[in-house]
Amino acid sequence: MSSPSLLTTINDLILRPEYHDYLSILKGARNGFVYGVKIRFPHALIMSVLFGRGDVQSRIKQIFKATRTHALNLAKFVTIYKTLLLLQRKLNDDKERSADTFIAGLIGGYIVFGERTAINEQIVLYVASRVLASFIPRSFPSKNPPGINGTNKPIPPNAKLFTVFASLTWALVMWLFRHREETINPGMWSSMKYLYLDSNSWDGLKTLLWHNK
Repeated sequence: MSSPSLLTTINDLILRPEYHDYLSILKGARNGFVYGVKIRFPHALIMSVLFGRGDVQSRIKQIFKATRTHALNLAKFVTIYKTLLLLQRKLNDDKERSADTFIAGLIGGYIVFGERTAINEQIVLYVASRVLASFIPRSFPSKNPPGINGTNKPIPPNAKLFTVFASLTWALVMWLFRHREETINPGMWSSMKYLYLDSNSWDGLKTLLWHNK
């Protein structure tokens, strides 16, 4: 009888229930990075073509930098958020409290999106608009404006105020997603489902790291 292949051994290992919570953090980071690339790359490309300055090489560098920043920031936020959720649950006899998502979102938003840069501002304002829109009843359950060329230069004014704003925005949207998901814009909900729920499921190494499903 032949011995199991390396891939079979790895798949058996990553499907063990005792490793699920930790591997879901890994897949969450993967999904965050992939989603960031999908969202930022076409935006940075179009903005560079329409409004960019400089030669082709400098524009390509700007597109790459903006895409990398957006993707890494989402990957970091998902990692911090899911890690803090797990930590809080472990400290509370493996039970999740209502405030856990708010606290994890608050800390993650502060660490990752607290600095006021052009890319962070775009992301936070987008999320904030969705938070505000969640309160609307639904019929069913400078010289270089921010973002042009995908720049990520710091914007000095009201830095501390923006940090508080960003932290609260992420705290609120994560709480809404967990406890009042029906109030969130459908497009935003689909994005969050990909980042925070789909990353909890896989059936082997391929769907853990390469394909979402």
